[in-house]
This record gives sequence, structure tokens and C-alpha cells, in this order.
Amino acid sequence: MEKRLVLAIALSLLVLLSWSALAPKPQPIDNKVVTDNIQPAALTQNRASTSAPATIAAIVPADLARQTVKFTQDRREIVFDPAMAAITEVVFKDGLEHRLPLKIGFFSDNKQLFKQQTVTQNSISFIYEDQNERITKKYTIPNNSYTIDLEIITQNLSSFPLVFNPQLVLGRLDLSSKNPQSRYQDIFLGNKEKNMHLSAGKDTNNLDVKFLGLRDQYFCAIVEPADLAASAYTKKISPQESEVGLFMGETKIDPNAQIGHLYHIYLGPQDLNILNSIKPEWSGIIYFGTFDFIAQLLLQLLGFFYNLVHNWGIAIIILSIAVYFLLFPLSIKQMRSMKEMQVLQPKIEALRKELKDNPQRLNKEIMDLYKEHKVNPLGGCLPLLLQMPIFFALYQALIRSVALRGAHFLWIKDLSSPDKAFVFKHSIPLLGNQLNVLPILMAIGMFVQQKISMSKATGETAQQQQMMVIIMPIMFGVIFYQMPSGLVLYWFVNSLFMLIYQFRINIQK
Repeated sequence: MEKRLVLAIALSLLVLLSWSALAPKPQPIDNKVVTDNIQPAALTQNRASTSAPATIAAIVPADLARQTVKFTQDRREIVFDPAMAAITEVVFKDGLEHRLPLKIGFFSDNKQLFKQQTVTQNSISFIYEDQNERITKKYTIPNNSYTIDLEIITQNLSSFPLVFNPQLVLGRLDLSSKNPQSRYQDIFLGNKEKNMHLSAGKDTNNLDVKFLGLRDQYFCAIVEPADLAASAYTKKISPQESEVGLFMGETKIDPNAQIGHLYHIYLGPQDLNILNSIKPEWSGIIYFGTFDFIAQLLLQLLGFFYNLVHNWGIAIIILSIAVYFLLFPLSIKQMRSMKEMQVLQPKIEALRKELKDNPQRLNKEIMDLYKEHKVNPLGGCLPLLLQMPIFFALYQALIRSVALRGAHFLWIKDLSSPDKAFVFKHSIPLLGNQLNVLPILMAIGMFVQQKISMSKATGETAQQQQMMVIIMPIMFGVIFYQMPSGLVLYWFVNSLFMLIYQFRINIQK
């Protein structure tokens, strides 16, 4: 029965996690930005569009070439569309090498006729003007910081009052299957009551929003109006694209008057320490799903261990050892339960032969035997069941932790992805174009543990045990093969300690 439960757990793991192996993996950016100094005057000249959409949610054609302005800093390069005074994408550098596409980030008021006005070492501004109004958008972008301030000033040039409803697009999300980041994207917002994470693929409207954010696997964009009531929206503008933004309340501007709106913006990694140092409320964008609390705790522990040893691989090993000893009392009960089951196995085999034609009585006799010897047939699976929430939480934490991205350990170059000990020029059946050694070592260790913990049995039971000894390691090897190497390292170390303790028990027999 215990073997069947373990098999059921393994199958559940396979169903829940195999999509990670099949889903497209994030690819590195095509070209690394190497310019470290601000280049405010660097322009890429293309045909600029002068057509304005009917609404903010209207689609800007993806194939329409536009003029861009690249604002380059030490940590990132921000690409602007000057005609829209909007951010098209942010390219992160400093070893992170990641693109965060916003497409029309901070586009406002349906205006696509802006012109670049001024540019300094830490700011860039754009201006739009017609016979009725003048709009100035100024981005203040400090170097060596992930924060931005956006000030939008609207002046009434007409002789009559202007009434309008300010809107601000945070960005657009590509939900297509071709986008390797689509499965990581979601929406984050905070209101007076609580923070929420929403699906990017549904239309939503939320009132009294304090701040709004969107994110991909590692990076995020957050905007918060300063002293301004706002509501947030998510709108699907096509089957494969959603727009996220803010609506502000109705505003009236008298003739020859002006009004200004200020927005605080964060464009950077999902790093708890960085977000807490800027605004702790924004750190809620770091979310790991159902087991978020456990994942956050594990990341805190990992960070603590990392500060001690200064290596993420060793920190994961220490975490695995800590969890092992935390569950050690249950592990002892598991081992003892397995040992007692082995002692009872001859008696159970005798009952199977004696009562093979009476299955109901056979089950009753076996249960009575368990009660007589105070053996719980499911007790051996309890540590494994308790490991599952930790496993899933750590999985989510590792694949989303920007701190572990590119973290080295032994031959592993990135603990947030498979270990890729060997990379081949051509794809190999079952393995693909890479050989991940750590899952194979884990499967071998599991095979040895299964082999030495086998009970003495005959007949059908012995055949089932022999099958499980082979099937279980292969199944877990397949499940873990495309898992983040940090997660496989954690499980491998835990299994290694279980194996060592099993050897000790066998020696004491």
C-alpha cells in the first residue's frame, strides 16, 4: 500500500510539473547592451507614425516602424517612443541581461504627436501642443536606481474650460504561446484593503487603487499616482494581448491654467530587499502562488545561509540539511515502520497464500496484524507528504528568484535552470541537446535506497518490489530532468542523507 501511495505521489508530480519541461524556456536577449554611459542623443531613425488611436486600448500596429530614443544608464537601457512619449521596453544589464517589454508603457491621453523636448543626465521630457492644450511629460531617471518619477503637466491654451479623464497605460502583455514569458505574467494591484494578483488574460476593473504593477519571470513595472485617486483596468485588446493601466478622476482645467500629475514608478528586478528599501508595500508583487508563505520563508532562509557562505549552491545544501533534520523524527518513524513491515512480510505472505480466495478476510487479517504489532502501513509516507509543500514552494521560488539567476555551483552555471553539464551540437533522443547529470545522480541514489530497503518477499510481492525499484527512480529522474538544478540539488542532498541513514539501519540489523 505504501508503494502505491508513493507511486501516486510520483504520478501527481509528473502531471503537475511536466509542463515545465514542455513549455518554452526563456531565451537570452539577442544582443547585450555594452554602453555604460548615458546617451540621451542616441536616436534610431525610422519612419514615425503620426496617426493617433481612437482610444488608449486601440492597437498600435506591431509592424509599424517608429522612431526610438535610447536612454542608457549603468544598470539598464530605457527605450522611448518619442511620438507617444512612452517606454517601449527596458533592457537590464549588469549581468542580468533581460528585456522587459512594455510596448506603450506610460502612454497617456491618446496623443501620438509628442516631440522630444529636453534631455539631461538624469531626465528626459517630451511635449505635445495644439491650439487648445500643451502637455509636457518629464521622466526623472536617477542613475544607479530602479525608480523613476513621471510628471505630466497639462496647460489649457484655449478660452474655455477643458474637461478630461486622465488615463495612463502601464504596459501591454504578450500572452501568445510564442512568448516564453507568457506563463509567468500577471497583474499586481494594491488598494485600501489588500494586495491582489490577477490573471493577465481577463478583463478587470478595480476602484480605489493605490498602485498597479505587472511582472514577468524576474522583473516588474510598478506605478503609483502621488496623492491621486485612481482605478485600474485590464483589457484584452486581442486574443493574445492585454493592456494594463490606470484611470484617474475627471479633471477640469480653466483657461490659461494648468494641472500636474505625478507618478512614482519602479522598473527593476523582483528583489525583496530592493523593493523593501524603496517602498515595502510594493514588495507584495513577489508572489509564489498557493505555497507563497512557505516559498517566502525558504527564500529568507536561503538568503540568510547565502550571507554566511556566499554561495547559493552551498546555501541550498544547508537548507536541504536543515529541512532533513527538521523532519528527522518523522524520518526515524518511517525507517522503523519500513523495518517492522519487513519483519511482518513473511506472515503477510503466509496469509496471502492461506486466504487467497477470501480477499475481505485477508484484508481484515492483515489490518489486525498491523494493529497487533502497532505498525502503520502509511507511516512511512508521511515525511514524503510533508516534503511536497516545501518542494512546490521551493520550485516556484527558484524559477522566479532573480538572485539565483546565473548563480554558479560546481559545473552548474545557473541554479535556476537545468544543470546542463554537457551541451551537444545536435539533439539526442530523450535527452535533447543537453545532458543534465544531477537528476541522473539523484535517480541512481534513489535506486540504491530502494534496493537496500527492500523487504524479503516471494511470489507476486517480490515481483512488484522489483518493478518499483526500477520504475520509481526512472519516473523521478524524468520528472526532475528539466527542473531547476537548485531544486534537484535540494532533493538530491535530502535523498543522500536518507540513503546514509538507511545504510546505518541495515548495518544495525
